[in-house]
Amino acid sequence: MFFRSLRERDYEMTFKTADDSTLALVKYGEYLYDNLIIFSPSVQEFGGSIDVAAITSFVDNGGNILVAANSNIGEPIRELATECGIEFDEEKTAVIDHLNYDIADSGKHTLIVAKSDDLINAPLIVGSAKPNPLLFRGVGMVADIDNPLVLGILHASSSAYSHNPDEKIKDYPHAVGKNTLLISALQARNNARVVFSGSMDFFSDEFFTSSVQNSNGGTRQEKSGNSQLANSISAWVFKERGVLRVGKIFHSLQENANKNEENPAFYTVLEDIVYTIEIEELKDGKWVSFQGNDVQLEFVRIDPFIRTTLTKSRGVFQAKFKLPDVYGVYQFRVDYERLGYSKLFSSTQVSVRPLQHTQYERFIPSAYPYYISSFSMMIGVVVFSFVFLHFKDDKEKTE
Repeated sequence: MFFRSLRERDYEMTFKTADDSTLALVKYGEYLYDNLIIFSPSVQEFGGSIDVAAITSFVDNGGNILVAANSNIGEPIRELATECGIEFDEEKTAVIDHLNYDIADSGKHTLIVAKSDDLINAPLIVGSAKPNPLLFRGVGMVADIDNPLVLGILHASSSAYSHNPDEKIKDYPHAVGKNTLLISALQARNNARVVFSGSMDFFSDEFFTSSVQNSNGGTRQEKSGNSQLANSISAWVFKERGVLRVGKIFHSLQENANKNEENPAFYTVLEDIVYTIEIEELKDGKWVSFQGNDVQLEFVRIDPFIRTTLTKSRGVFQAKFKLPDVYGVYQFRVDYERLGYSKLFSSTQVSVRPLQHTQYERFIPSAYPYYISSFSMMIGVVVFSFVFLHFKDDKEKTE
């Protein structure tokens, strides 16, 4: 087991060795490490205060984990994977493919050649350049179809299956075809990342430097793509790429957009406003302006009243719109989820009040017919009164 820390500590850290079982993840109420690598597939007990519950709690608090297994997988690794929506096959099983195995295979067809086409279409996770064919030897897994947070990074070909290579097949295999995952991942709702590999040999120097050739007429490659893919996956799982954060948020009336005033506490219905937000992406260890063009803003009360795409302007994302003619308590909400990126969520509350009595129009154009009818009625009453008071009957004149 190996731990990797991105933060410096002033006190001693403890590690588990072959003859020392004292190991801790937490000291003085803080996690000692940001990232955890578990390359001990057959372990039955971690020792110290480390167990599956402690590792799960580590993920719940934002920690990242890279786990590698093999055919001698132990119960703790299987249990940890189950907590993350992944189910490994039983001990002593392996992924078998009778059509896509390397020429160096021992005869059991468990040294699989995986194509780059079987990788997930996510350059942030697997890299922008397609790697050479990959070597894999290990246990298979399947993902919980009801868990939307699980990602299948590398799946087997349609001719693969998972079973014990030394036993006859009597029951339906645990995983068959493309449902067989070789490498999988989980990005939790708190943006913690976990990667499971069914092969510890996948990360070995032997597989990194070995040539690869499919025994069924494949082209020989002097070097496998394992090293390239391992570097890409480790950079992603340890949050060295694909991480977004929110910077400064500003909103105001459009007429006050250049005055850099503080965000108003309330607006009035039907006002024209502008909203800006800074979004940064971590690249090569530095925070740079995010270049996405599909970030949306929602103006929400209970349901969104307005949904619009933010435009890039002077390094920030901006939206201009007219407030709805409905008062209440609203939120400026940016909820951005894309494959490979950490989830970005920002919510800013603001009140929208109705018009004051001095802000209503003196005369409403749509009410002009009623105005005319009122004045015509008044004129009619005056005329009628004049005629009634000054009219004299002719019979009275004759008498």
